[in-house]
Amino acid sequence: MKRVFLMIAAALVLSACSLPQKQQDQRRTETLDRFEAVLRWNEFDAVTDFMHPDWLEENPVTQLDVDRLHQFRVTQYTLRQVVAEEDGSGIDRLVQLRMYHIHSARERVIEYLEAWRWDEERERWMLHSGLPDVTQRR
Repeated sequence: MKRVFLMIAAALVLSACSLPQKQQDQRRTETLDRFEAVLRWNEFDAVTDFMHPDWLEENPVTQLDVDRLHQFRVTQYTLRQVVAEEDGSGIDRLVQLRMYHIHSARERVIEYLEAWRWDEERERWMLHSGLPDVTQRR
């Protein structure tokens, strides 16, 4: 009887430990889905809301950067590659964006690296990379 009780207690402890990881995974999925929707709907002003404040302080986003994005409409968002940290604390996503330039009526294809990290203090996934660079040439 004592052995059965210990096995049940161990199972409960292990399941309690995995619950936060499940919540963290769920929040990652929700955050990445919201971020993709923000880009697809061309809500470029909202992109900085996903960025970690410390990262943003070291790498400020100017109004010119945001205004430059407003000259485009995202026509396609394609996830190309995902690399996850072994400990689950971060994920890097390589995304291909097809963007229609509203003034020249031309499409531009750019690669965008999203670096996401889990913030323990804020209990949320935060972006540690900048805005898509629409000035890059292929």
